[in-house]
Amino acid sequence: MFKNFIIITGHYGSGKTNIAVNLAMTLRQSNKNVTIVDMDIVNPYFRMADSKILLERMGIKCIIPEFANTNVDMPALPAEIYSTFNQDGYVIYDVGGDDNGATALSVYKEYFDKCEYDMFCVCNMYRPLTADPLDAVALLRDIEKKSRLKCTGIINNSNIGVETDEKILFNSFEYISEVCRISGLPLIFHSTNLNFFKMQNVTKNIWRLKN
Repeated sequence: MFKNFIIITGHYGSGKTNIAVNLAMTLRQSNKNVTIVDMDIVNPYFRMADSKILLERMGIKCIIPEFANTNVDMPALPAEIYSTFNQDGYVIYDVGGDDNGATALSVYKEYFDKCEYDMFCVCNMYRPLTADPLDAVALLRDIEKKSRLKCTGIINNSNIGVETDEKILFNSFEYISEVCRISGLPLIFHSTNLNFFKMQNVTKNIWRLKN
């Protein structure tokens, strides 16, 4: 079972935002309060704000930087984030890519240290800089170093977009097993747009989680 505070991090383009949005939607189905926080100050042009209307219609609270989805590039996080550590239900933090994006997490380290949290690293073997398990784990360690927090699990989001088929997914199983072995972390779930294990196309054209 997921802990109440869930951090989603990983490589640029690994599908972190889509995982975070789908996870929020899934957890909301349990009738628990769910808040999702956009902490991606690295790439202001592909943000959770794209899904804000859908999420709020489901009763999910969204905390999004003021200038998300605008032409104004101001890397500032809302002060409202501090309030998330004193509320009931689930809180999902969608963090910027790589170690640079994870730096924002370090600001809140003392708050995370006082609560139980999960930090899941999203991996995609079809992204150039994380195609090798050793590189994927090296990136994970850099994220931990910059955030000053520890990852607790791995999410396999290996895909090549709409062209993903069963072979593409199955070919990633050995890769993700190696990532887990080297890192010493458990696999939390696989995600894909395939019918037998599916995520919705919520953010741009990517994926929906099913437990």
